[in-house]
Amino acid sequence: VQLQASGGGSVQAGDSLRLSCVASSRTFSSHVMAWFRQAPGKEREFVATIRWGVQRTMYADSVKGRFTIFRDSAKNTVYLQMNNLKSEDTALYYCTRGSQFSADSRDYNTWGQGTLVTVSS
Repeated sequence: VQLQASGGGSVQAGDSLRLSCVASSRTFSSHVMAWFRQAPGKEREFVATIRWGVQRTMYADSVKGRFTIFRDSAKNTVYLQMNNLKSEDTALYYCTRGSQFSADSRDYNTWGQGTLVTVSS
């Protein structure tokens, strides 16, 4: 499977962006799709995850209330709606797929190429 992420860009603090990630092969109800991010000079960190079938979600504390992960099964696509962006949200955002409902990157085995989000204050 290949994951293609898109939607990144340069915005001002307080703006919104929506990231998309489409999978090249069908995503099943048991799959988990997630977003991680990596800021310059920092380690990759968990952002949000969703269990495909039941749409159970989990968020990092730093994005709770601002970001929403959701999916469109007909388009085999997972989205990350990011509102009220802050400068500390600047990072390369990766989508990933696995089978464990987890915030640990080691539980995910397929990664997209990343899409860059830059937030200016």
